[in-house]
Amino acid sequence: MTLQVSDEHRVRTLTLDRPEALNAFNEELYDATAEALLAAAVDPEVAVVLLTGAGRAFSAGTDLLEMHRLATDPDFPRGTHGFIGLVDALVDFPKPLVVAVNGLGLGIGATILGFADLAFMADGARLKCPFTSLGVAPEAASSYLFPALVGRQHAAWALLSAEWISAEEARAMGLVKEVCPAGELMATARRHAEVLAAKPISSLVAVKRTMTEPHRAAIRAARDRENAAFAELMGGPANLEALAAFAEGREPDFTRLPAGW
Repeated sequence: MTLQVSDEHRVRTLTLDRPEALNAFNEELYDATAEALLAAAVDPEVAVVLLTGAGRAFSAGTDLLEMHRLATDPDFPRGTHGFIGLVDALVDFPKPLVVAVNGLGLGIGATILGFADLAFMADGARLKCPFTSLGVAPEAASSYLFPALVGRQHAAWALLSAEWISAEEARAMGLVKEVCPAGELMATARRHAEVLAAKPISSLVAVKRTMTEPHRAAIRAARDRENAAFAELMGGPANLEALAAFAEGREPDFTRLPAGW
């Protein structure tokens, strides 16, 4: 199993569970997480979903070794939902989503915070949006959600630089609500989740809908623009150099690419 699911006090906890791969999302984990969100959305006993990771990472983002195979092998099996299906499940999730970032978060492990209604972060955790270092485009509507959440300059730095963001930086820019000692993270996140879960689910859904509905069209438009840019760049010279460098355990060298890349 790549995803652990547990219920307590109307809070469904989803724990990403590929610790040996730093909880990187392969097709199996994308499918499992999307299915879990779809199931929680319609379960009358679930008021809130709490998402976290097992081990020392929250999520290292997309599994780059599998991404390389997806980019180079047309016969590699795709999942039922995949990355796009998970993003759709996040966009449509009608109940409060609480995220507890227990360790490093890269790619979707960082951009998923754009969909969090509440987010908490361990003091030693770090975030990175590595898109330019992979020669690709932003994802998960982060090109829209991040500027709305943290302002244009913070979002531009996060999305353009591919630099690490510390827990305190994430809190200061508004990506997370609180930073906690690692040993207190889950208790803090759960305490907040249970406060929400004690409220009527119908009211929680109504409040979230009134907050998110004005942004849904813009989120979907951003997702479509990002997916088109990502598809254009994936498998291109910059992306292939980045993936080859990752597989070979070296830093990518983008200076030798054709002009314009």
